[in-house]
Amino acid sequence: MAYPWRSIIAVSLVSAFLIVSRWPQWNKSLLSTFFSLWSLQTFFYAVWAVILYPKFFSPLRGLPEPTGNSWLMGQLPTIQKYPTGIPQRKWIATIPNDGIIRYLAGFNEERLLITGPKALAEVLVTKNYEFVKPYSIRFGLSRLLGVGILLAEGDEHKFQRKGLMPAFAFRHVKDLYPGFWRKGREVVQAMSKQIIADTQSEGSVQDPEKANKTAVIDVGNWASRVTLDIIGSSGLGRDFGAIQHPDTELNQTYRRVFKPTRQGQMLQMLAVFLPDWLIGRIPVQRNHDINAAAQTIRNICRDLIREKKDKLSRKELTDRDILAVALESGVFTEDNLVDQLMTFLAAGHETTASAMTWAIYLLSKYPDIQKRLRAEIRERLPPIDSDQEVTSLEIDHMPYLNAVCNEVLRYYAPVPLTRREAAVDTEILGQKVPKGTSIMLSPWATNFDPNLWGPDAHEFNPDRWMPKGPDDKRGASGGASSNYAFLTFLHGPRSCIGLAFARAEFACLLATWAGRFEFALKNKEEIDERKIVIKGGITARPHNGMHVYATIVDGW
Repeated sequence: MAYPWRSIIAVSLVSAFLIVSRWPQWNKSLLSTFFSLWSLQTFFYAVWAVILYPKFFSPLRGLPEPTGNSWLMGQLPTIQKYPTGIPQRKWIATIPNDGIIRYLAGFNEERLLITGPKALAEVLVTKNYEFVKPYSIRFGLSRLLGVGILLAEGDEHKFQRKGLMPAFAFRHVKDLYPGFWRKGREVVQAMSKQIIADTQSEGSVQDPEKANKTAVIDVGNWASRVTLDIIGSSGLGRDFGAIQHPDTELNQTYRRVFKPTRQGQMLQMLAVFLPDWLIGRIPVQRNHDINAAAQTIRNICRDLIREKKDKLSRKELTDRDILAVALESGVFTEDNLVDQLMTFLAAGHETTASAMTWAIYLLSKYPDIQKRLRAEIRERLPPIDSDQEVTSLEIDHMPYLNAVCNEVLRYYAPVPLTRREAAVDTEILGQKVPKGTSIMLSPWATNFDPNLWGPDAHEFNPDRWMPKGPDDKRGASGGASSNYAFLTFLHGPRSCIGLAFARAEFACLLATWAGRFEFALKNKEEIDERKIVIKGGITARPHNGMHVYATIVDGW
């Protein structure tokens, strides 16, 4: 239940004015009367919202919920103790429910975790526009992502999605595979040069058979650089050069603002009590960094649009990237296109970079899977040093590569949890849901639900995606009992519009990396996934990076 700061301030201000006007003998100033009334109202509202309503009056009280609530903070201590989505994963597996679990967050804020396929279908498809992103999340993300398709709601979202769909249709994305492959080749060649240069540095493997071929790499760093270049070249028509020059302005800007800070955490805590517009104006370094980064990114996006517009006006626009297709549609203003590009740049490269980071971790953890994948890649695809192009037909007909990609995306969905808010009084599975109720969708929980995936839901097993025969649909479903079991890209009108782009990019990159290198964990303790500290932010990534031994494997 959000703090109604506007209403309380308005009532306090009007009441203070009336009291001071009617009873001047009290000899109190308008300001002191206002603060007295505001404090009193806030206290009574807090008692109602934190104690009385969730514990005695809420229509959601009868729903299944986890035990062990803190008297004041609900499940917040548990939520803070584990990575995002992990407590929800446990609750889905252990709490009997019909598709909805209620839990209390900080100050006993009610949240509904949506678990079952029927409930997910209502929230994501049949009633999707009744559940919106909370204003606080939209405000925070819009500072870096603009108000593009990711954050638009209602009719505005419908308009934007309709205008952008042609740019993300598979008939267009299939023509981008060769560009994805070229960037994959470029990055592994750059990585190979760096590995050879670093073989004598501290931390290198001194195995004679691997001399001059093995060094430690930071997977996330390389993944972010190549995915930024891909979204630039294939999405916007400009190569940002981050692979060859990591100190480029745009790459450094994103690395700086995506890094979690203590100031950022404090601002998030203050957002519980203060309006978002005020949070954004507090004169601290974190706000300064975000504002400066947003201006830099916005200027770059505007320059890209104007370059394309100039080509279009001269009838010289032959590019087939996403921006070119969106421009030719003629349905977007320049400002709206800027917002869309900001969304694609940030969300597009950061999510795939996260997927690549976890993919290399899992291949390092399971060397037999890595060897099997490398064998398929080398058998079916041209050598990395050749100039031969790779097409969508070749990549999409590699069963084990696609099985590994699907399993990585299931096991480590880049975005572990998505939050919605009931925009109106509504129902889910016949259960009344008051306006303002928080709705939680957790890929890190649903993707591991044993009721949907079976008893091996918690195992990393690409073979679950391998068809057993020509009529076996396992390759499409992973053996799950419902389409809603795989929540990585969500479903319905608010599903990820770049799904085909992201899958193709991920498959091409993983093929180039796994085909060229053999990966092994540098920190052997990380074999136990519980030892990996996961940072918060737009995506889930290892807090201290993912450092692995990368060995150049000859013969490809």
